Amino acid sequence: MENKNEKKPLENKPVKPTNKKNKPKINFYWIYAILAIALFALQFINIGGNPKEITWQRFERNMLKQHDVDKIVVITNLNRVEIYIKKDRLESAKYSELFNKSFNNVSKSGPHYFFTIGSLEVFETNLEKAQKDFPPDEIIGASYKTRENVVGNIISWILPFVILIAIWVFIMRKMGGANGPGGQIFNIGKSKAKVFNKEDVDVKIDFKDVAGLEEAKIEIKEIVDFLKKPKKYTELGGKIPKGALLIGPPGTGKTLLAKAVAGEAHVPFFSMSGSDFVEMFVGVGASRVRDLFKQAKEKAPCIIFIDEIDAIGRARGRNPNYGANDERENTLNQLLTEMDGFASNSGVIILAATNRADILDRALMRAGRFDRQIHVELPDIEERRAIFEVHLKPLKKLDNKLDVDFLAKQTPGFSGADIANVCNEAALIAARKNKKQVEKQDFLDAVDRIVGGLEKKNKVISPREKKTIAYHEAGHATISWMLEHANPLIKVTIIPRGLSLGAAWYLPEERKITTTEQILDELCSALGGRASEELNFGKISTGALNDLEKVTKQAYAMVSYFGMSKKIGNVSFYDSTGQSEYSFNKPYSEKTAELIDNEVNEIIEKTYARALATLKKNRKGLTELAELLLEREVIFSEDLEKIFGKRKFENETLNALKNGNSTKKEEKKEEKIVSTKQAKSPDKKDIV
Repeated sequence: MENKNEKKPLENKPVKPTNKKNKPKINFYWIYAILAIALFALQFINIGGNPKEITWQRFERNMLKQHDVDKIVVITNLNRVEIYIKKDRLESAKYSELFNKSFNNVSKSGPHYFFTIGSLEVFETNLEKAQKDFPPDEIIGASYKTRENVVGNIISWILPFVILIAIWVFIMRKMGGANGPGGQIFNIGKSKAKVFNKEDVDVKIDFKDVAGLEEAKIEIKEIVDFLKKPKKYTELGGKIPKGALLIGPPGTGKTLLAKAVAGEAHVPFFSMSGSDFVEMFVGVGASRVRDLFKQAKEKAPCIIFIDEIDAIGRARGRNPNYGANDERENTLNQLLTEMDGFASNSGVIILAATNRADILDRALMRAGRFDRQIHVELPDIEERRAIFEVHLKPLKKLDNKLDVDFLAKQTPGFSGADIANVCNEAALIAARKNKKQVEKQDFLDAVDRIVGGLEKKNKVISPREKKTIAYHEAGHATISWMLEHANPLIKVTIIPRGLSLGAAWYLPEERKITTTEQILDELCSALGGRASEELNFGKISTGALNDLEKVTKQAYAMVSYFGMSKKIGNVSFYDSTGQSEYSFNKPYSEKTAELIDNEVNEIIEKTYARALATLKKNRKGLTELAELLLEREVIFSEDLEKIFGKRKFENETLNALKNGNSTKKEEKKEEKIVSTKQAKSPDKKDIV
């Protein structure tokens, strides 16, 4: 029965942005600028008015001799003479210019006019000559004053200090900011985690946007449920898990799951990368860990997400003289203490993601720190179908005949990121061809582009090299068609793609375990190219480099890892912890190493002889297939069926692909490419 009091998820309610973001911020730089302008203006503005400048001749002829002058003031330190006009004479039209709005208004109390002098003695002589005919009672004498520029003096004293303080504040702000040249020199020990609160509108991803990964989503959803309804679990005595570690190959959606948690949890979400703890200064990493958990405890309940935690969580070395990093280990020690140390850390759940769980420290992986390890693996066919449906939604114009099931079968070994790239590349290819909608062929071309690279049809290849490439690829195709456990071929081409001059695409079975017979058949198919060269030309080339590398690694894995050798026995030297990755010593003796080398060599030679025997038995079909490849450059499984007959060993996915492409037989060979991907890395044969 539904509980009416239970809070429903907030995903259907529109999230309103807070008003804090909309409030305009005060820019104090404008205030500083206004104050500076006001200080500078005070020294140029006279509160009593601005007198008008005139010449000595005008003063003598129009004012002094007309008996209009009331007094004369000489400013000795400025070499300036200020003239005051009698108040009764100011009302005449002669001095109306003083109060005209086109000039600066002059105060009626004066001074009204001024002029500058070069020498005080010369001015006194000229003034005396100008008034020699005046009655004694009308002679106007000059008074002398010294005027101090108070505002200027104040500014001259204060302004240097103001400038120094302003420069200091500016530098401190820049050094304290993230974008400044100092790079947070004073806040370097602070956490750099980005906080997402429940009212934020930045995180728009929820669990609906995470296709596939159903098992991982169940565990992640349970953690979110812990935070939403903790009483449901604590009433029975249970404890909320402290951490969950997302483990999986790159591109499988670990970070996407964390984003979905941020969008669904409705609690504060701290997000940062493991490399954010690493800094050139000693003690910074541990300080940032302390500050991160301090902020998290203040906002508990909350979630902390650390992406690529292997940057600080790598296993600690025993000998500090060999590869140990004291600063990184101090950061890890602080993280271990904060996750499960002496102090309580309730209400804070740590999520972390890595694709290198084998190198993480054991103390980090134990229960009580990361209580849960959630494996996020490559998607199977059903999960790929769901992922395609998510990434096809942004494509606006799709062909109605597009079959999502076919695309899922077409991309074994693809991760979620690869599928997103396929959809994007298909749209770009359709636009490049000026199509109105994205069609099925565009997706097939996108898969080929991602797997093998761009076609290089203009690359110059000699006829002899082209023939060698054709017989090399025909050898692969023939053996893969004849052996039961070899991956059936879908397409083979001698058109250069990327770094390869020829490539073959197979359809691998999506199996969880592999038997000895299956591995040997795959090795035989990989050696078919070199065997074909030796059988038809009597010599070999460097074109089998990629094949030999693959065969050698697989053979050594059979003997030293999987225990598939009778002489070595059921012994495995594989180290799942990754502790001996950089070890100088082998985990076995020199005698065992020699025995392993002999066993690997024997396996490869027997497999190569088997490949030669298979090609000799089907030499007619091999030659016909190579000549057809030289003529058409691209051949498909239908062409192999015409030459060798129907494959004896059924493959449901292969039949589905063949049926899905039956309508494309009449198109040009460039437009009918059907390809697949073998565990993210197809068998591309490089001809050097």
